[in-house]
Amino acid sequence: MGVEVSVEGLTKSFGVQKIWQDVTLTLPTGEVSALLGPSGTGKSVFLKSLIGLLRPEEGSIVVDGTDIMECSSKELYEIRKLFGVLFQDGALFGSMNLYDNTAFPLREHTKKKEDEIRKIVMEKLELVGLTGAENKLPGEISGGMRKRAGLARALVLDPEIILVDEPDSGLDPVRTTYISQLLLNINAQIDATMLIVTHNINLARTVPDNIGMLFRKNLVMFGPREVLLTSEEPAVKQFLNGTMIGPIGMSEEKDEAQMRQEQALSDAGHNLGGVEDVEGIMPQMDPTPGMPRRQAVDRRRERVRSIMHTLPENAQHAIQQSLDEADGERQPAYAGADGRQGGDEHGGYEQGGYQQSGYQQGGYEGGGYQQGGHDGGGYQQGGYDQGGWSNDDAPTEQRGYQGWNEPEPRDRYDSPTDRPRG
Repeated sequence: MGVEVSVEGLTKSFGVQKIWQDVTLTLPTGEVSALLGPSGTGKSVFLKSLIGLLRPEEGSIVVDGTDIMECSSKELYEIRKLFGVLFQDGALFGSMNLYDNTAFPLREHTKKKEDEIRKIVMEKLELVGLTGAENKLPGEISGGMRKRAGLARALVLDPEIILVDEPDSGLDPVRTTYISQLLLNINAQIDATMLIVTHNINLARTVPDNIGMLFRKNLVMFGPREVLLTSEEPAVKQFLNGTMIGPIGMSEEKDEAQMRQEQALSDAGHNLGGVEDVEGIMPQMDPTPGMPRRQAVDRRRERVRSIMHTLPENAQHAIQQSLDEADGERQPAYAGADGRQGGDEHGGYEQGGYQQSGYQQGGYEGGGYQQGGHDGGGYQQGGYDQGGWSNDDAPTEQRGYQGWNEPEPRDRYDSPTDRPRG
């Protein structure tokens, strides 16, 4: 299980340049947290401070009961064994192949035999999709592959605290989602405490249990995802929507005149960029089916319920709706079904999906795209793989994209249990 990391009154400068000041937060035990902020606000500096690579001028950093600002070098060396770190550029040794890079922490910190080390290394490389690349040097692979190799190395000691600096850097959107899913699966398995530094809005909205934001040399907010995603704090709202409207400018700050000018352009219909303004709280990603339930989710929700009365009325309403939907994920999507057999129309979005059983459990993952079908026929189960292009024995009208549009999976199978499992 992970350990708590408590930071209080932390201040860091480089010469006369102050990076951030009086930062106070607690990374809850076994939960996934994300730290957001514009470029240049010191997010990576904060990560390096947590493991003692950089030393702030003021404050305390308590890891598993030990203040690393006050401890000896020997104590710090032992504390660092609790951490697994994925640096922004992967930080691989250029003269070592991926196998030796991944094996390095095991050889440095354990007395395992080489056959044990090989088993662990190959398992972690497979986990991040690098099987077959173990003999390549970092200079022979892409930046995204180096990032994944760095993650494999960060995981070999099964750390209690995992720090991840820009996991989406150098990765395409699909592999970013895979990395996000992998991090949640790891959290479900070992209940590790995680801190992710990211600019990725989708990752920030759907992965972490807690979100914080650095801006103008201060920690603007830090707390459960439900609180941040319903916040009216201008900098937080602007960042999460990626728009020009707000206090963040091309340089870190903008003046009032520029803000008024941009607001006038927006009011006149000029597109100032950003994603669609999402109201409410987007559903959080779940571990892959078959993984243990993330205990962090229950701990966070209890904490949210305890503080909800202190929040604005609009936030309370949105959070309560989100909690009700999350509780509904465990209920059947519709009468006679368990939320995994009804497809998009019958057990997914409308009936038991987003509103009743949650987007993930009864909708997209549980009863929608994967299990019950895109339109009731199923991309994986009844569409592409089984009733689709790979099923060469099926009639033409039951294969290909035609299979995606059939009204119900039961047109092809007598009961849900008769369906092939992809």
